[in-house]
Amino acid sequence: MRPILLLIAALLAAPAQSQSLDARAAEAIVHGCAAQAQAKKQTHAVVVVDTGGHIVAALRMDGNGSGIMDFAIAKAQAAAAWGFSTAEMATGARDTPGFGNAPHVVTVPGGVPVWSADGKVRIGAVGVSGEAPTDDAACAEAGIVAAGLRSSRS
Repeated sequence: MRPILLLIAALLAAPAQSQSLDARAAEAIVHGCAAQAQAKKQTHAVVVVDTGGHIVAALRMDGNGSGIMDFAIAKAQAAAAWGFSTAEMATGARDTPGFGNAPHVVTVPGGVPVWSADGKVRIGAVGVSGEAPTDDAACAEAGIVAAGLRSSRS
């Protein structure tokens, strides 16, 4: 009986997450990013992951090689692992000795955390690669907004 009590206690102690990153929201992020990219005549690889860094949705737009996709995955997983953008990681690596060598640190903009619509729950991250880093980051933000979500906490 003891293991069951421990399980019940753990479930009761766990914070309730009323919102999560589902496939529909992940696809909306990908489509929002792709729409912005097409409007700007750009091409990106876009990867959306959950908070554990597992891929939920992805798109490699025409003209991008597999290395670009790998970089988008790395950016998404970094933002998921740390809970802040890869642009902020670049600042952290510059200002904090050793941070640049920590696991899952990517110091190129384009990885952005995804928060629930109310900004209270971090639900995943998006990574974008294929264009200039500022364009990658802008594409990630556009995708998040298109899905009705936020890139920062409230």
